[in-house]
Amino acid sequence: MQIISAKYIYKDKNFLQNHAIAFDSKIVKVDTINNLKQKYPDIEVKDFGPNSVIYPGFINPHVHLEFSANRATLKYGDFIEWLYSVIEKREELISKLTPQVLQNAIEQMLNSGVTTFGAISSFGVDLQTCLNTPQRVVYFNEVIGSNPAMVDALFSDFKQRLQASFEVANQKLIPAIAIHSAYSVHPILLKEVLKIAKEKDLITTAHFLESPAEREWLESSSGDFKEFFSKFFNTTKAITTIEEFLNSFNSKPTLFTHATQATLSEIEHINKHNHSIIHCPRSNRLLNCGKLDIKPINNLLLGTDGLSSNYSLSILDELKAALLIHTDINPKELSILLIEAVTSNAQKALNLPIGKIEENFFADFAIFNLPSDINSDPKAIALHTIINSNSANSVYIGGKEVK
Repeated sequence: MQIISAKYIYKDKNFLQNHAIAFDSKIVKVDTINNLKQKYPDIEVKDFGPNSVIYPGFINPHVHLEFSANRATLKYGDFIEWLYSVIEKREELISKLTPQVLQNAIEQMLNSGVTTFGAISSFGVDLQTCLNTPQRVVYFNEVIGSNPAMVDALFSDFKQRLQASFEVANQKLIPAIAIHSAYSVHPILLKEVLKIAKEKDLITTAHFLESPAEREWLESSSGDFKEFFSKFFNTTKAITTIEEFLNSFNSKPTLFTHATQATLSEIEHINKHNHSIIHCPRSNRLLNCGKLDIKPINNLLLGTDGLSSNYSLSILDELKAALLIHTDINPKELSILLIEAVTSNAQKALNLPIGKIEENFFADFAIFNLPSDINSDPKAIALHTIINSNSANSVYIGGKEVK
């Protein structure tokens, strides 16, 4: 058993003062410092200091580790140009994916306070590294393929990778399923994969309406994607519609990523069926995909995407970006909303005992030191955490201090 305290403890959108947390691998009690000292008189309280704040460990639900070797190999500025460069340079980038490259990427997340991340894995080459990391990993085995002649082979490959993740699964590595996108997964393949997701009750995610080109292709089989699909897949017609794709998930709550081109009615559909939306503002900007309107979203999450379309995997960098682009929301209000996006909202979407400082939840914490001259306005603590932090001062996972 351990007890830690700080000037502030973030709980239920509020910042508790004169409180502490008693925990082993899970949180045992959150109470005033005096009450915990009386209850556990033999346990020394570790105080992180007068300017400290304890948050639940942050959650980054969407990252592509398999492209972590990219720095400037891929083309930014336009989604279609980027997609062509991914196809052209994919094998080169995978060949450069050493264990150290993967480890460096994961450490960027850990240093920023991320204690759980969702790894979108297309090939399975990151499985061993994800297994060895101190963080919790929701391991999303991704399925992709729109050619009907290849459905059986693609489904077989997907099942093999999914089984490989089940064989090493433990409390920290959780097998899950990723559907690449509406334009790239054949409806038959989608149906079979979602059947497994429902039968095994697996967490599910999917890219959704990331770019204007995707929307135009799904609506009218025209635009920039027409040349792309004609060149690589010898087809000039979209395999599904936006409505058909969304309806496929009606009975399976899903984490939809991007949604920059979603209409209000589509977001309302996502809300109605208890789905979530993962916002990746830096990736969306670098690929020129547009800005997500976050106001109508019931359960907003925040993700870094991968180094294939970002310059860091720091969730603090992502929080800063999101704070600065949504100018229609008061900064203090937005800061709380964003902290919720990387804690309790992500907990709701993943349905795991993480992301909250509550009894029986895992003792996963991210601890930061605030500026010494911070004013006493409790509504500004989240804001100052985001704008003044470049790394966490300490990180606990499962009750162990790992940073």
